[in-house]
Amino acid sequence: MEHITTPKVENVKLLDRYANRKAANGTLYLTATHLIYVDASSEVRKETWILHHHIASVEKLPLTTAGCPLLIHCKNFHVAHFVIGQERDCHEVYTSLLKLSQPVKPEELYAFSYNPKMSKDNREIGWKLIDLKVDYQRMGIPNDYWEITDVNKDYEVCNTYPPEIVVPRAANKATVIGSSRFRSRGRIPVLSYLYKENNAAICRCSQPLSGFSARCLEDEQMLQAIREANPGCAFMYVVDTRPKLNAMANRAAGKGYENEDNYDNIRFKFIGIENIHVMRNSLQKLLEVCETKSPSMSDFLTGLENSGWLRHIKAVMDAGVFLTKAVKDENASVLVHCSDGWDRTAQVCSLASLLLDPFYRTFKGFMVLIEKEWIAMGHKFSHRCGHLDGDPKEVSPVFTQFIECVWQLMQQFPCAFEFNERFLLEIHDHVYSCQFGNFLGTCHKEREDLKIFEKTHSLWPFLLQKKQELRNPLYKGFTAYKELQPNTLPFSFQFWCGMYNRFDKGMHPKQCVLDHLLSCMSQKMKLEDNASELENKLPFLDGPLPSEACSLSKVGSAASKTPLLNTPQDYEGEAPPVLTNGISVGNIDVMADVDQKNKENLSNHQDLPDLNATNVLDSEAKEGEPQCH
Repeated sequence: MEHITTPKVENVKLLDRYANRKAANGTLYLTATHLIYVDASSEVRKETWILHHHIASVEKLPLTTAGCPLLIHCKNFHVAHFVIGQERDCHEVYTSLLKLSQPVKPEELYAFSYNPKMSKDNREIGWKLIDLKVDYQRMGIPNDYWEITDVNKDYEVCNTYPPEIVVPRAANKATVIGSSRFRSRGRIPVLSYLYKENNAAICRCSQPLSGFSARCLEDEQMLQAIREANPGCAFMYVVDTRPKLNAMANRAAGKGYENEDNYDNIRFKFIGIENIHVMRNSLQKLLEVCETKSPSMSDFLTGLENSGWLRHIKAVMDAGVFLTKAVKDENASVLVHCSDGWDRTAQVCSLASLLLDPFYRTFKGFMVLIEKEWIAMGHKFSHRCGHLDGDPKEVSPVFTQFIECVWQLMQQFPCAFEFNERFLLEIHDHVYSCQFGNFLGTCHKEREDLKIFEKTHSLWPFLLQKKQELRNPLYKGFTAYKELQPNTLPFSFQFWCGMYNRFDKGMHPKQCVLDHLLSCMSQKMKLEDNASELENKLPFLDGPLPSEACSLSKVGSAASKTPLLNTPQDYEGEAPPVLTNGISVGNIDVMADVDQKNKENLSNHQDLPDLNATNVLDSEAKEGEPQCH
């Protein structure tokens, strides 16, 4: 609170970038964790909350006749344009936000003060919700070829890896340690995912310290052990996710890539995903396009193309598809690296796992995937997300790109994921919010030093509590889709308005399909509960006759088979026409007849609800149509 000199400013205007309506007028508050704007001009109390940690930049614009403009850009792509009457008030808010949005010490992050009034036991249970050992066991590890080892328990092998790693059983401690000395930052080849169908593995590491001619016997033995852990294939791929030019430049610094002559039976391949600096600049160009007011179609499409953003998304997706095909179709193991093995490597390995394994497309599985490939394996969230005041050149949207790749997959396979777009946006928000401890720091060791597990809360239980609103109503279940084979031709990629223009209400449809489907699902559950309750009351009635009861049960059975969502895959043959209340036309005459007889039987039981399901549906349908926000 010492950074806040002016906690409250009145008569502050909030401009809308896209709508031409009159600017809102209200009061701006600064708290220890949030900027809060309360709109006094609207009939209903309307509040805008901006978390200090979400603020990417604060810009004080030149004074105008209306006042002093203050432009705030957020890491979750929210843009707030305030106009404060007095220049002095504006300057004080500006300087306060600069300090509040860029804490210097980790202890100043929101997670260390966030208190959801949860018991210590429940907090500990929340941290134990994701157990990576269980995921490895699900893959069949340990087995004859792979083992979970604590060789890194004191971080002797690699200080950015977790204490327990999965390595080939044939690789002894001397091989592991020797290989670590030949890999950048000691990040040796370790298992990322094992495809149980054929024992092909996806492994990850950092670049070798090969320079132009150096070699390491232990590192060569390590790769041989990985290849031999898959007896069904005589070779393995080594994939460098960098452009070849970048990798060659690293050779001059004593790093580089594997020489095929020094490693037995490897096939080397470059996949040109650009570095963190190119990605940061690309996102900046994309956001400039998104913030253009009333652009022409030509300007928008040209700007989108010039940003190169979707081209980079395609490059990551292509790499994931290559790994998937190598593992599934060629039965080959793959070793993946970039420079240090914590940015592009994390993107590609996690995406390939998602394509190969339907478990990772569930709520729990996706959480496991992020914990395993990003958090445990040392993606530098603190640096890439700019949690603390540090080097701006270390900031890059690496995780944002992964989340977008998942969203692009959801557009091609809308029935293959248990969760919806909002789940992805929630995770993305909290990567930057610092409200939970999961994404703080740069590696497991640093999180232990910060006592994250004792002093902060985990995000995952919080998300599971919101599961109903984050679920995908089109999800077909765990077994409906095994491996995904996305189309990666350019026309397959879409601009994600829901992410980059999420807070610009004027850019979204008036009616949201997702909201409507979730509402339908909710109505369906209510009606099923009502039907169950009424069935329990039927034995206490004087009628209906046995033949009528039989007829009613047949109708109930027929109605239950009528799909709620009229999609082609729900029908084996031709789809029957369905009315707005979900009853097929073929059943409506029978329903009307049975309803009439039931009404007669219930005439002496006024305390029971009307059995006319159609009326229930109609009354609920009139409550109003949900809208996207």
